[in-house]
Amino acid sequence: MKDGVVSRTFFLLLFIVYMLVPILATYIFSIAVRWDRTILPEGYTFEWYSQTFQHPYFIIALRNSLMLATYTVIMNLILIIPAAYIAHTRLPSVKLQMDLLTILPFGIPRVILALALITVFTMPPITRSPFLLVSACTIFSMPYMYRPISNSLEAMDLKTINDAAQLQGANSWQILIYIIGPNIISGIVSGSLLVFSAIFAEYTLAVLITGARFKTLPMLLVEFTRRDGRIASAISVIAFTIAMLLSLAIIAVTRNREQVPKR
Repeated sequence: MKDGVVSRTFFLLLFIVYMLVPILATYIFSIAVRWDRTILPEGYTFEWYSQTFQHPYFIIALRNSLMLATYTVIMNLILIIPAAYIAHTRLPSVKLQMDLLTILPFGIPRVILALALITVFTMPPITRSPFLLVSACTIFSMPYMYRPISNSLEAMDLKTINDAAQLQGANSWQILIYIIGPNIISGIVSGSLLVFSAIFAEYTLAVLITGARFKTLPMLLVEFTRRDGRIASAISVIAFTIAMLLSLAIIAVTRNREQVPKR
């Protein structure tokens, strides 16, 4: 028994070290004066962060990335929640088809997806627009949203809930918004965080569909990776910190809402 505990603890610590070392190294490199000749950095400075914030495109790229991730989350919520609810209540026979449909984006390379959308949607103002980019990101990130919501719906006795609500005179939209929605909030939050983190760091779709006309933070990161790795590290740290703080804030708000006593 003791050997089992020791082995589990060892592998857990190994996993934590494996995950944290690259992140810590990036943080240290972003404040290092120079770190290529010795084991430890040759001094520390915040100069690279200063140059990052002074770059004319940094705020624009950060805003565009936040907007892209936020709109993609909203589009996923609008499309996935009603579709998953209908599939689990009204049309249970299509659940398998829904599962297969939402897995398809994993098998389509983003380069192919972007080129296909550019080829099909050639009419202005859709062609190569931020709207087309949001649509592509929604398709790509759909599996991240569908699976947590589907799991939350499967954990509920939907038939009993629907029957009880309909006896009280509620229609389908009222049931979905006021009864089902609050009870699958954990799935909604999990899916939203997965989609947000995936799209906030998305590079391929953005560079192929909109290019420099809608520059995102990953595009700026790649640009500085070719010029100065220390500024690129600073951008990575800023992006990771923002995503982490937003995720923690969403989780905290959700937990506080769940802990509010219901009357």
